[in-house]
Amino acid sequence: MKKESTQRIISSFFLFILLGICLSNELFFISLIFIISILCWIEWIQICNKIKWNNLKIKIFSLFFAIYLFFTVVVSYIVYSFNITFFISILMICIFSDIGGYVFGKIIGGKKLTKISPNKTISGSLGSFIMSYIIFYLYIYFFMDTLILSAGIMKIIFIPFVFSFLCQLGDLFISYFKRKAKIKDTGNLIPGHGGILDRLDGIIFSIPLGFIFLSFI
Repeated sequence: MKKESTQRIISSFFLFILLGICLSNELFFISLIFIISILCWIEWIQICNKIKWNNLKIKIFSLFFAIYLFFTVVVSYIVYSFNITFFISILMICIFSDIGGYVFGKIIGGKKLTKISPNKTISGSLGSFIMSYIIFYLYIYFFMDTLILSAGIMKIIFIPFVFSFLCQLGDLFISYFKRKAKIKDTGNLIPGHGGILDRLDGIIFSIPLGFIFLSFI
């Protein structure tokens, strides 16, 4: 467990550096999200194959996920192009939602959240919300992004909750299929984390769905 935690911290450090580099340049950013999407799609196909569905079902689910990933890429690029600081704030919510879930879940533990993922606890879920709110309001305080501030008090209150909630749903969604496939991780590309989908399942779900939700409120 200690070795896994150490690998997780080191990997996270390098992932933050990579993310920072890619966010600083539009070409790097586009390249990154396309590469990530392809890797996620490959891991999804591997999950489908391990569930041992028939070929038709695998093709249908693979096509659906490919379309969804493309939609995620388009939405991410639109938001990134429109306001990069707002996009970063959403990424930070997603990242710290995951960190909060992991840390609070490990330290506090307690009652399980759902049978879908035995490692998920109620304390971990609450930790995800808490860390999402903390990082989002710190981000607003230090950067004073005009777009976020102009959104109104209700949106500012709801933004961390909505994106953290969708992150957790995305995590549970992928966990459900991992459980059906009888695997712990979607891959082993990132030491201490597993596969790309293990690390980005929440972000993939929260970014497009979250912005659709916000556009209606």
